[in-house]
Amino acid sequence: MTHRLQGADLSGLDLSQANLRDGDLSKADLSKANLAEADLRGAYLIEAFLNDANLGDANLSNADLSWANLYAAILRGADLRGADLSGAHLEGAKYSASNTRWPYGFRPEATGAVLG
Repeated sequence: MTHRLQGADLSGLDLSQANLRDGDLSKADLSKANLAEADLRGAYLIEAFLNDANLGDANLSNADLSWANLYAAILRGADLRGADLSGAHLEGAKYSASNTRWPYGFRPEATGAVLG
């Protein structure tokens, strides 16, 4: 099932462990949402607002996060392998050196993401 939630206001919602695989959340407002352990594999999050969202242990592999706003998001334990992060805003996003998985060659510190 493909979820089509383009532009939806999902701010502050508890979507922990939600199955949003291959969903279209482009331009959706997910600020301050709890997406811990959510399945977002292959999801379209183009220009989505994920500022202050909890994406801890979420699976974002092969997701399209181009131009998404991840300001101060929690990315500890998130799997971002194969994700498109081109133009994404990661200033202040918190990640773990030991268990946040990034696309090959991606340097989170160069985007303003911080260990924490």
